[in-house]
Amino acid sequence: MSHARYVVITPAHNEEAFVAKTAESIVAQTIRPVKWVVVNDASGDRTREIVERFAREHGFIELVNLDRAAGRHFGNKVRAFNAGIERLANLTYDFIGNLDADISFGPGYFESILRQFEKDLRLGLAGGMVHSLVDGEYESQEVALDSVAGAVQLFRRKCFDQVGGYRPLPNGGIDAAAEIAARMHGWTTRTFPEFQVLEHRRTGSATARPLASRIKEGRRMHSLGYSLLFFLFRCLFRSLKKPVILGSGAALYGYLASALARSPVALPPEEVRFLRNEQHGKLKRAFGLKFD
Repeated sequence: MSHARYVVITPAHNEEAFVAKTAESIVAQTIRPVKWVVVNDASGDRTREIVERFAREHGFIELVNLDRAAGRHFGNKVRAFNAGIERLANLTYDFIGNLDADISFGPGYFESILRQFEKDLRLGLAGGMVHSLVDGEYESQEVALDSVAGAVQLFRRKCFDQVGGYRPLPNGGIDAAAEIAARMHGWTTRTFPEFQVLEHRRTGSATARPLASRIKEGRRMHSLGYSLLFFLFRCLFRSLKKPVILGSGAALYGYLASALARSPVALPPEEVRFLRNEQHGKLKRAFGLKFD
């Protein structure tokens, strides 16, 4: 694997509490990235200073500082990520990763993921299983194995280019949209549970309370074109996760509210058809359901 060349981009907004953990993990990798670009997205805390310290000590780390209006918006991450891509124009690499700034992992993490790409030439997107901090303990996100958490997505470059990278979406879900497009183009997408990743703050908790975050999740799934029946089964399956039952109810409320309001679906019709066929196929295999 000595020939494997990968790059990583980390959009970071007010991540002083955790970005050092992410930097320490990157620096400790058995196979380091050719370049790690941290895009400081108008942080008002010490994010810039912390990353600058690591960049002074390690030449493969580059800090990019962006200015914008205050606040969080789903389009900001895409804008920041694309600013990172601009810094890679003169580099040769085969894999490109999106890594959140509140993540940590062991020194062999990226080498292990790269080995999976080497084994399967149709593997277009991969990552480890994220374990999020909830009430003082790390709990597995238990994502479907054909899905990869946006916090740790590593793409084969050919796959990333084919799907057009990340697209700004009004309700978020840029990571889900990318993996849907990847599978539609014939690539395999895979989470490897044996490669554990720690998320030191639960996704969405920086800007919303747990129930509000779940309502936003429901709206996001509707905007991606999720099948209502599939999403209902998904909510039932996750009904025992914290907040117990209420969380799944909030997610379903968000989905139904968007559906009743006839909120637009953000993905192209061909991707929505592909996604729903996938989802109905899973329900058919699991429960023997039939669809027209």
